[in-house]
Amino acid sequence: MGTTRLVDPLVGFQFALTVDDVTGYFTEVSGIGSENAVVTHKVVTPDAKEVTLQIPGRIEWGEITFKRGLTTDFQFWTWRELVITGDIVGARRPVTIEMFDRNYNPVVTWTCENAWPSKLSGPSIASDSNDFTVEELTIVHEGLTRTDVTDSIPAIDPG
Repeated sequence: MGTTRLVDPLVGFQFALTVDDVTGYFTEVSGIGSENAVVTHKVVTPDAKEVTLQIPGRIEWGEITFKRGLTTDFQFWTWRELVITGDIVGARRPVTIEMFDRNYNPVVTWTCENAWPSKLSGPSIASDSNDFTVEELTIVHEGLTRTDVTDSIPAIDPG
C-alpha cells in the first residue's frame, strides 16, 4: 500500500521580476525574507525570580538581489534612474517575483510593497574571458507576502 507525500521541495529554475508592465527574467535571486530584531527584557516574576524574556522587535525586510546575464533591455536602469534623480516617490512600486520550475510553470509568487532599486550594477568584463557577463539588481521594500501556486505542484505517490 502506497503512502502519498505532500510534495517534494521546490526546485527553482528561473525567476521573473515584474514592475508595472515590465518583466525581467533572472537566474538567481537571494535575500527574500524578513527578520525581527530581538529585544531582551529582564524582569522579576511575582515569586522574585529573575528571568530574561526574548520578545520580537521591529521587523526588518531583507534586500533582494537578482542576477542575470546582461541583456540589451535597459528598463530596470530606467527605474533606477528615478532614484538617482531624487524621485523616490515615483520609484516606489509594488513588484512581483515569480519562481518557475523546469517546465516554466510558476510555483511560488512573492509580492513586495513599495519596492525601489537601491543598486544596479553592470558586469565585470575581462576581454580574455569566455564567461557570460552578469547584471545585478538589488531592491529594498516595505513588506513581503508569499503565495504558493498549488495547482502546479502535484502530490507524489511513491507506491
